[in-house]
Amino acid sequence: MEKIKVLIADDIMILRQGLRAVLEQDEGLQVVALAENGKEAFEKCKVFRPDVVMMDMRMPDYDGAYGIKAIKEECPDVKVLVLTTFDDEETIGKALSSGADGYILKEMEDAKVIASVKSVYSGISVFGDGVYRVMRKRMEEAESAPKKENVPEEETILTARELDVVKLVAQGYDNKEIAAELYLAEGTVRNQISKILEKLELKDRTQLAVYAVKHGLDE
Repeated sequence: MEKIKVLIADDIMILRQGLRAVLEQDEGLQVVALAENGKEAFEKCKVFRPDVVMMDMRMPDYDGAYGIKAIKEECPDVKVLVLTTFDDEETIGKALSSGADGYILKEMEDAKVIASVKSVYSGISVFGDGVYRVMRKRMEEAESAPKKENVPEEETILTARELDVVKLVAQGYDNKEIAAELYLAEGTVRNQISKILEKLELKDRTQLAVYAVKHGLDE
């Protein structure tokens, strides 16, 4: 029987190695590579062609969101299962919007982690109990929220993440500070600002900051 090939991305070496030991208890799984951030996960993904990537979200330099997006763009058939300690709405949202196929927490029992890898490989989206509760709460809030009328144009053409970037630009943050605040790679921030300027037909971040204040996007 052909084994499911897994790549593990986590910035803590002992956790990478520990997770490898857990997964390889199962004869149907084979850990083919380890990575310490999202960029290394992406680069090794191109070399080792795993079936499933287990991705932590908060890692230095290049986070999980960076890795998920890059992998999904270059290797769309690879499944990405987030395994992290964070179950807040923002981190979950970043993972899902980046293209994650599942999201579980590190507190999960070993057998359930193994089962989650197999499920994601089979095309079944997997979410831990805590993650599901956050997602359900968010959906219920969205359904019960009053419908907006006369929504400002910038809120319809900019994504939620782009609006976050605009707000920080207006508050005087530089790219490095924005990256740290939003848990993004600095290169990702630069790319997003370029896209925002193009969408709003502005020349530079100074014009963007003025635009943000004028339209109330700095609050």
